[in-house]
Amino acid sequence: MHREHTKVIRIGDRVIGGGNPVLIQSMTNTRTEDVAATVEQIQRLQEAGCEIIRCAVPTMEAARALQEIKKQIGIPLVADIHFDYKLAIAAMENGADKIRINPGNIGSQERLQAVVEEAKSRNIPIRVGVNSGSLEKELVEKYHGVTAEGIVESALDKVHRIEDMGYDNLVISIKSSDVLMCARAHERIAQETNYPLHVGITESGTVLSGNIKSAVGLGIILYQGIGDTIRVSLTGDPVEEIKSARLILKTLGLRKGGIEVVSCPTCGRTQIDLIGLANQVETLVSGMPLDLKVAVMGCVVNGPGEAKEADIGIAGGRGEGLLIKKGEVVKKVPEDQLLQVLKDELEHWSEV
Repeated sequence: MHREHTKVIRIGDRVIGGGNPVLIQSMTNTRTEDVAATVEQIQRLQEAGCEIIRCAVPTMEAARALQEIKKQIGIPLVADIHFDYKLAIAAMENGADKIRINPGNIGSQERLQAVVEEAKSRNIPIRVGVNSGSLEKELVEKYHGVTAEGIVESALDKVHRIEDMGYDNLVISIKSSDVLMCARAHERIAQETNYPLHVGITESGTVLSGNIKSAVGLGIILYQGIGDTIRVSLTGDPVEEIKSARLILKTLGLRKGGIEVVSCPTCGRTQIDLIGLANQVETLVSGMPLDLKVAVMGCVVNGPGEAKEADIGIAGGRGEGLLIKKGEVVKKVPEDQLLQVLKDELEHWSEV
C-alpha cells in the first residue's frame, strides 16, 4: 500500500499514514529510570529534529518514570516493551502515547488481550514489531531459513490476533539487518495491508556502516512509496540518527527545509584544507532554518561551475577563495575568512 493510502494513526499530537509527512523517530539509550538523563537526551534529539521518541521499559520503575519524562518533553513518547505484559499496561497508565510490543513474546492470549483492552480504553496505538532475529522456529522451518516471506507472515499473524480482539489502531514494524531481505519484506507487506509502516534497518551497525546500510535500505523502500515513519538505527549518539534520517528524507524529496551541504572529494589541485572546511560548514549550518544547498569546493578552477546548482558556495585556492551565488562569483576573500563570509551570508539570507 502506497503511503498516500495507508491508515491514518494518531500518536500523541502527531499523525502518520494517509499521505502525511514521513516522521523521524529515535530511541533513547539512557536508563529510562534516570529521568533527568533521559529528558536531557530527548531534548537534544528534539532540537535535532526528532519527532517521535521511544524509551525502553524493562522495569516497573521505568514505566512509572514515563509520567515525569512526558511532562518535560514536547514530542510523543513510545514505550518499548518485551516479555512482561504488566509493563505495557503500566506504561499506558503513565502516559505513553504508543506502545511497541511483539505479541509473540508478550505472553499468553489472555495477557495480550489485557494489553489490547488497556490500549483500546485509551485509544493508544500499538506498534506490532517483528525482527528477523526473533522469527518463530516453525516459520524458519517452513521457509527453510529466515526469509522476507516468513517475516511478513509472522507480522500479519500477530496483527490478525489483535484485530480478532476488536482493535485496529495499529502500526507495523518488520525489520532485518539484511538490507535486501528487509526491502523485499516491505515490498511484500505493503501489498497485503493498509496499516502504516515503521521502517528501519535493525542492528545496522556503527555510524559509518549503519549509515550506508540504512541509506541503501531506506532509500529502496521509501522511493517506492512505502513507509510512514522511520528510524535510522546506529550504534552511537542517537542524535546522529536524526541527522541521517533528515538527510535521507531530503535526498528522496520527502522532506524540505534544512541546509544540504555538497562538497567535492578533493584532488591534486586542492590547495586548502577542504576536508576541515567542509566539516566546519556542515557544523555551521546544522539547525539553520533555511532550505538551501551550500557548496564547498576546493578548486577555484572548477569551483564556480561545480557549484552552479547550489544557492551559495565557497571555493578555495592558494591563500584565497571565492564566494559564489547561483554559479556566479560575487566576491574574492582571504582563505581564512571564507567560513566567516559564508556564515554572514547565511545569517542574512532572509534579507536578500
